[in-house]
Amino acid sequence: MAKKIGFIGLGIMGFPMAKHLLEAGHPLVVHDLNRKPVKELVQAGAGEAASPQEIAEKSEIVITMLPDSPDVHDVALGADGLSEGIREGCIYADMSTIAPSVAVEVADYLGAKGVRCLDAPVSGGDVGAKNATLSIMVGGDKATFDEMLPVFEVMGKTITLCGPNGAGQIVKACNQIQVALNILGMSEALLLGTKAGVDPAIIHEVLSGGYAQSRVSDVRGPRVIKGDFAPGFKGKFHFKDLNIIMKSGNDYGVPLPVTSLVHELFASMLAAGRGDLDHTGVITVLEDLARVEARTKP
Repeated sequence: MAKKIGFIGLGIMGFPMAKHLLEAGHPLVVHDLNRKPVKELVQAGAGEAASPQEIAEKSEIVITMLPDSPDVHDVALGADGLSEGIREGCIYADMSTIAPSVAVEVADYLGAKGVRCLDAPVSGGDVGAKNATLSIMVGGDKATFDEMLPVFEVMGKTITLCGPNGAGQIVKACNQIQVALNILGMSEALLLGTKAGVDPAIIHEVLSGGYAQSRVSDVRGPRVIKGDFAPGFKGKFHFKDLNIIMKSGNDYGVPLPVTSLVHELFASMLAAGRGDLDHTGVITVLEDLARVEARTKP
């Protein structure tokens, strides 16, 4: 019999992830400060909880998908939090992207209560969440990973145990470095070609057929050259991830000179009031500097 799952955090990513679990037949109870996605899932058959503590009391598995480290810390360890209701033997899988140190702190605290914890951040954006093709990077022990694998497989396609608690978040940081660099590489290529008079759609077509091809370009390139920055993953959240990355580089003594520059460009994106755009919207910062837009003209 499927175990009852509690899901906290029903945003752009969390809502479709929770919906897949419900559609797969898992008994589901949900919580979010935003009433709209809660109501939609309740109408589809989910139960509702008024707090993280109540989620924990009603669930055998708890999943969180939250914006940042303080949110996870508060939900897991704060007043009316998971720690006040979760039982020994339950599984807690945090699928947010947070600081590795916070993932370890939460795992240590709940682990002392007999809770089995996994950090399981994801990559793939809203498209991956909607299509259940997310890449899931997991930190924790193998036995708990193996038990959770059928649940993860409902939401993702590539699921990897990366090491002990915190390792999933480290690998996610590595992922976000490469994604950010791919976005900026695509942006600079489109801008150079556009300002030189070449149609950006042609640039994208040619680069997609050769060694410069990337998933970032495949998925978001066509939208960028149409000026469509509706968020699949908001720029302000990638900036948050870059803050985590810069701290991790400092913690582990790893210089990140290129990522440092990308971090500053995302900071400029937020300073310009564009943090709610898709993270590919960082191209607009370079467009301002180059005084050209990498768009296909109608």
